[in-house]
Amino acid sequence: MLAFYLTTGILGIIVLLLISLSRRKPSPLPLPPGPKKRPIIGNLLDLPTSYEWETYARWGKEYDSHILHLYAAGKDIVVINSATIANDLFNKKSSSYSSRPQFTMTSELLGWRWLISAMPYGEAWKERRKLFQKHFPASDGSIHKPRSMEFVRRLLPHLGDTQESIQELTRHTVGGIVLSIAYGIDIKPSDDPYISLAEQAIAGVIECSVPGAFLVDFIPALRYVPEWVPGAGFKTKAKRWRGLQERFHDEPFEVTKDRWANGIARPSFVEACLNSLEDGDNKKHREEVIKDTAGMFFAGGADTTVSALHSFLLAMLAYPEIQSKAQAELDQIVGTDRLPEFYDEERLPYLSAVLKETLRWRPVTPIAVPHLAAEDDIYEGYFIPKNTIMIGNVWAMLYDENDYPNPEVFNPERFLKDGKLNPEVRDPIEVAFGFGRRECPGKHIALSTLWITAASILSVFKITKAKNEDGSIIEPDMRYQSALVCHPQPFTCDIKPRSESAAQLIRSLSE
Repeated sequence: MLAFYLTTGILGIIVLLLISLSRRKPSPLPLPPGPKKRPIIGNLLDLPTSYEWETYARWGKEYDSHILHLYAAGKDIVVINSATIANDLFNKKSSSYSSRPQFTMTSELLGWRWLISAMPYGEAWKERRKLFQKHFPASDGSIHKPRSMEFVRRLLPHLGDTQESIQELTRHTVGGIVLSIAYGIDIKPSDDPYISLAEQAIAGVIECSVPGAFLVDFIPALRYVPEWVPGAGFKTKAKRWRGLQERFHDEPFEVTKDRWANGIARPSFVEACLNSLEDGDNKKHREEVIKDTAGMFFAGGADTTVSALHSFLLAMLAYPEIQSKAQAELDQIVGTDRLPEFYDEERLPYLSAVLKETLRWRPVTPIAVPHLAAEDDIYEGYFIPKNTIMIGNVWAMLYDENDYPNPEVFNPERFLKDGKLNPEVRDPIEVAFGFGRRECPGKHIALSTLWITAASILSVFKITKAKNEDGSIIEPDMRYQSALVCHPQPFTCDIKPRSESAAQLIRSLSE
């Protein structure tokens, strides 16, 4: 039986290869350079499954090219290591590069077809994105900013008065912000079931979203292999992750819908959408659109914002002199008798530079969600076949020494000139949130949440390295986990009020 499935898999690869080659139009132009292809399987065995951004960047140097070509079991893959090339293709040619490849593991086995960031370009995607932008336009922060402020102010008294990890507290706060905005759901002070459910569900899709992580994405026929067959452990994972996905998609929405029907729903995105919903033949469809969009809000926003916030905290821990400079600016502009407000942001360029450097130094998504070439194309003399999976290596772009000298060093000064933000330096935000029409629609929410959280913490707390029982300093672990959304390894720190006036200000928040 095992031999049968192995033979089927090999035959599947051959069939995919023949189909792919038969559909590809002949071109006199070369494909972009890349690692040597093996017969039949191409680069299938070369695809990195961890820290792939570093491998792609290294290949770029080896082949002296910012654009690379790989071929894996019938699929063309192009890796882009340059922000200029990403702009030329994903932005300037967005009509040809705005779709997404569909991966068997994520879309079929886990059931994440509804996730807007992974949907193919088309009417279903447009309908959901339009609904999101209608309720959360980038020009209007009146809905999300007050919620962010509310939860951050709740957070501050707990930071200096708890033994819990600062990472757990901030993760809980960001999750609470997003759940409140999307569903109007109140969360528990700790161990909230909705936040726990969301984190588990999102962890599954993140692990599956790395091209090459699961062979079934290149050999779809493997999805029919029974779980007991050696090597089919992906099916066991898929079954568990699918259950979490379905609960994540349905439960918060149904709770809000029930509360809305009973007239007790708190203001939220779902509540506002249901209020405008009219009876008719398409009511069920519109409810699905609302549910999908609300789910996307959490799936696309919470984990990424948490990653950026934790990188900021780690940077403040590792670079105390930069923390001190940011706090001096806050003291000068905001003072010590109040907390920062959103209107302070324009007058705090150093803090803005610190956050830009945070997004550059440790990009939230080192590899952008892949795009798909809708048609054959030619770029700089290279042929890009239709249906090529296009991978933007965000990490390589943000570590480009031409744009950011000494990229390994955390240096906010690179974004400043004469005490102001320097528009001549490439803004990491241009690539950190995706490209073209598939740019994250909620990036303005993520950025404002990151800013108010960082500004509030620095205004009243000093973050220092923790000490063990012997009084020795515990050096933070600077390593990062390898995933679609990249998080630092757990780290410990001491966080104490900066002064007695800061302590009084913190206490006033809980009165």
